[in-house]
Amino acid sequence: MRAQLLHLCETSELSHVDVRVVPFSSGAFPGAGQALFYAEGIVPQLDTVQLDSAHGPGFTHAPAQLDKYRSQLDWMDRASLDSRKSRDFILTLTGTR
Repeated sequence: MRAQLLHLCETSELSHVDVRVVPFSSGAFPGAGQALFYAEGIVPQLDTVQLDSAHGPGFTHAPAQLDKYRSQLDWMDRASLDSRKSRDFILTLTGTR
């Protein structure tokens, strides 16, 4: 697991990657434990959410559903540590900091 965490830290140095940690102190939140991929583009009508389950992926692009998942992602963004603090936290877990 240490190697995986160090790989996350290394990958987080890439300009197109943003690794964020949501601390336990932020409490529970809607969507926790659910794999979610939000594909967002310059044409909002083409946005799509992919949800993974044991039965395979599910896709939605209904405006109400997109708003729901966008709200969840916005909450996680506000609750998470910034990129630098997240990397420092992960390095602390690995014992390298």
